[in-house]
Amino acid sequence: MDGHRSSRINRGFVILIVATMAIGPKTQLVRAQAKPATPDLSSVRAALKKYEDPYVAVHDGYFSTVGCVEIAKPGAPGHVPYKPGAMGVHFLNGATIGPVPDPAKPQVLLYEPDGQKLRLVGAEWFVPLATGVKSRPHLWGRPFDGPMMGHPPLLPMELSHYDLHVWLYKANPLGVFAPTNPDLKCAGYAYHVVEEAPALVPEPKP
Repeated sequence: MDGHRSSRINRGFVILIVATMAIGPKTQLVRAQAKPATPDLSSVRAALKKYEDPYVAVHDGYFSTVGCVEIAKPGAPGHVPYKPGAMGVHFLNGATIGPVPDPAKPQVLLYEPDGQKLRLVGAEWFVPLATGVKSRPHLWGRPFDGPMMGHPPLLPMELSHYDLHVWLYKANPLGVFAPTNPDLKCAGYAYHVVEEAPALVPEPKP
């Protein structure tokens, strides 16, 4: 009796092991597909670190658009699906604008007000449709958001564009490539601008 019981138990373990081997890799594959790995951003983070000093940014052609941008409400249908959060103060370098984004040269630096100072928190790659871009840009395997209208009052409504925000120096609970960051605060900053998510526009024709 004990021998038969032991035999059944052993067979049970064999079946369990085989089932685990068959299911395990598939489960791991599904998890890998559901949550892609964050790309290595260490090189761009190191290259842009000098802009922790806003004076260096201005010297290199990045100029402040003054307002600290906050998105207070989720994007409505037909608009960019932003989640509530902030983007910070944008420093724009017009000389870097073109149809093909360069991972080493963002068009925009993002700063968070910190008392009387500005703290570098990230960067934005910005591609206006007027550059002649023919398809959605990608960087680090990530498609750009948009195309969308401009963000008045700081960006003319007519300036339709793609963009990609990258939170290099401040953690973002929504993800490193999310356009808004709920942990970034504009409150108390003299030029606090609350905007709505911009409307989406048609993709350019190739």
